[in-house]
Amino acid sequence: MTPASLMPLTFVGIWATGFLVARLVAPHADPFTFLSMRFVLSAAAFAGIAAVAGAPWPRSARAWRDALVAGVLMQGVYLGGVFWSVRHGLPAGISALVTGLQPLLTAVLAFPLLGERVAPRRWAGIGVGFAGALLVLSPGLRAAEGVLVVPLLASGLGMAGMTLGTIWQKRTGAAADLRTGAAVQFIGAAVVTAPLAWLTEAGRFDGAWQAWAGLGWAVCGLSLGAISLLLLLIRRGAVAGVASLFYLVPPVVAVLAFLLFGEALTAVQVAGMAVAAVGVAVASRG
Repeated sequence: MTPASLMPLTFVGIWATGFLVARLVAPHADPFTFLSMRFVLSAAAFAGIAAVAGAPWPRSARAWRDALVAGVLMQGVYLGGVFWSVRHGLPAGISALVTGLQPLLTAVLAFPLLGERVAPRRWAGIGVGFAGALLVLSPGLRAAEGVLVVPLLASGLGMAGMTLGTIWQKRTGAAADLRTGAAVQFIGAAVVTAPLAWLTEAGRFDGAWQAWAGLGWAVCGLSLGAISLLLLLIRRGAVAGVASLFYLVPPVVAVLAFLLFGEALTAVQVAGMAVAAVGVAVASRG
């Protein structure tokens, strides 16, 4: 396999660890406080990389605005909504199902907002991928006894933020340097979460090894690694095809939870993994 063909699989593998990070740090840090620390450190890391490489910064107010808006939507709104909803009682399976609607919403909005036509083959792949993800998540959905309306809305807001942010990045980020653009995006994300942390939380970050390990991986693995790959994939492919990759995240999370935490892995989930993989292969082909 070529390096380019490995990019989507590498992205999915790294992105899936974000759910494990959330689980690891939840007892040790408030969600908006943790995210704000991650965003500030990520912005500093990308700025340092850009300085060493001599990468150009946005040259106009409009370019700065475009990158800030992408960061607000793809990072601040998405992660803020998901972290807050899970922290306030939304079952993880329901949250994953809501965020799993992103490829469907992306496909619906791709033509009116970007002029990208979604072929019938891609629609079929998106539908099959969603069915596979639903099978993988089915044990968690059955275990959920109730759904809280406000956390559910927050999770839906996060999903919409990621969808619109992906489309906005595709529409405005073609000429931007990915290193400086990412630095500006994380500044935009911090603009969302830092005031929320100050207004609604006590700034809890207890300094346990789980908190520091989660923060280190969130910055180095998720921000520097996964976000860089996501921005490259958005630049190089149709947004509906890129979004369909998120259907592979629940299967990878299920496998990692089985290996690391001993969580059950049922035959239905294994079948769902195969179905999701087929759907993503069909949707992202070409």
